[in-house]
Amino acid sequence: MKNIPFGEVLRELGYITEEQLQQALKEQAKDKTQRLGTIILQLGFITEQQLLEALGQRLNIPLINIETYPVSLAAVIKIPRQLAQKYKLIAIGEKNGVLILAVNDPLDLYAIEDIRQVTNLPIEIKISKLNSIEHAIEYYYSEVETSQAVKKIETEIAATVSKANIQEDEDIDTPVVKFLNSLLLRGYFAHVSDIHIEIYEDKTVIRNRIDGMIVDYTTMSSAMHASLIVRLKIMSNMDIAEKRLPQDGHFKTNIGDVEINARVSVIPTVYGEKAVIRFLYTNTTIDHSEMFGMSEDNYLKLVKILGNPHGIIYITGPTGSGKTTTLYMVLERLLKKNANISTIEDPVERVINRINQMQVNNVSGLTFSTGLRALLRQDPDIIMVGETRDAETASISVRASITGHLVLSTLHTNDAVSSIARLVDMDVPPYMIASSLVGVVAQRLVRKVCPQCGYEYDPESTEKEIMGIDLEKVRRGKGCDFCLQTGYKGRVAIHEVLDIDKNIRRMITQNAMMDDIYDYAIHEQGVTTLKDSVLQLVKDGITTVDEMSAITYS
Repeated sequence: MKNIPFGEVLRELGYITEEQLQQALKEQAKDKTQRLGTIILQLGFITEQQLLEALGQRLNIPLINIETYPVSLAAVIKIPRQLAQKYKLIAIGEKNGVLILAVNDPLDLYAIEDIRQVTNLPIEIKISKLNSIEHAIEYYYSEVETSQAVKKIETEIAATVSKANIQEDEDIDTPVVKFLNSLLLRGYFAHVSDIHIEIYEDKTVIRNRIDGMIVDYTTMSSAMHASLIVRLKIMSNMDIAEKRLPQDGHFKTNIGDVEINARVSVIPTVYGEKAVIRFLYTNTTIDHSEMFGMSEDNYLKLVKILGNPHGIIYITGPTGSGKTTTLYMVLERLLKKNANISTIEDPVERVINRINQMQVNNVSGLTFSTGLRALLRQDPDIIMVGETRDAETASISVRASITGHLVLSTLHTNDAVSSIARLVDMDVPPYMIASSLVGVVAQRLVRKVCPQCGYEYDPESTEKEIMGIDLEKVRRGKGCDFCLQTGYKGRVAIHEVLDIDKNIRRMITQNAMMDDIYDYAIHEQGVTTLKDSVLQLVKDGITTVDEMSAITYS
């Protein structure tokens, strides 16, 4: 296929018709500087993926997914970042003295020759999507810059600064600023949820939470810790002179072309202040996002529940289980209705057009309960309460749902049915729960086996006991550089959707045992439990028995 004209390659692959090819050739005749593939893409006849597949076949160059490719940092640093950004390419490895490049345009021979001269190495080409290459450039060069910034700061500190003479209220040294920027960029592009900056007697440790796991990132001299915390406090509008009390803050900043949105918490410890930076993502990648990340069956149940004109719907699960992300997706769907939607949140993690969002401010007295009372005077149709934390908020929410409002909120419970017991524990009368509650969605995030190092094996007897079935093969990861030696990469949501029908309402009013309600939900409603959902993921090789054990235990 190498010598076949590119347009014919696309046609033979079934990506375009003869009529579309002729139309594109006519457009090319008007401007011969444009490539045929680019014109066909602009006309909307093919996708970028199809264009790259055809290019790969035409030129006999492999197409790769750089997001799952084991990229070598030693190769990355052979090309200056400015050149990588200019030509939209990145070095991803080196084999037998040959530098391997991921490029989006394999026909840009000038760029490839320029890289060959800069590196003085023969070049091997692989093709990848443009946005994947741009993401990889930001991520891997941030990784390199963070490492270089640590070395530079420690060298300067060793030469000029001692732990005793650091002044926290001094101007912050540029290397500290660069280091923190690199740390933030690297965390953002690695989809880190939290960055922990911890101080010990003789060192500062940076640890990241990725896919729910804490992973050590780097260790440095504790001499730079105070300056790093001061810089973070300034960014988050905290009191830099206060070191004895916990503080919370928030910042938005642009680093290059990236807008970082983060929540910051600082607490005093034995050796100094510890800081945690939590990223508030607005571009989270979600499996089956068109169905709120749910299975089709659970999605249809939730759509039915959302059809209620009034009542209260809870999304439940532990901290970090994606409850807020699900709520935002639901709100965006409800926007299609001609309704007045208002929220009370702590914090507002994502600003959504045409929704009135209120930020909790405990210092000024704006709590969930006071904010909710105010919202009820704003003629709302739909109200979202970021979290039901206390009996007062629960009581107001329930009463709001009874008086004609659709209320959405979150609770911290282990499963859907436990939410009923939690509300009773908050002193909400059972008859009010029965008349207001219309649905509960329990949610967890389950880690996925790393696509690079995942392998099949025969499960042990204890694992078969956990699963409750005799599977011949299951999967887990060995641990590699791509998954930071964890064996997992990415997470997928599982759900348990409970529709509060008339039988469950009667059981709530009669103070029935939670086990009885649970049995009814499973056997009569056909509710898919969290355990059943994660078991299916194990069967499909998406997650491990260990993850199932964690869900089953909780």
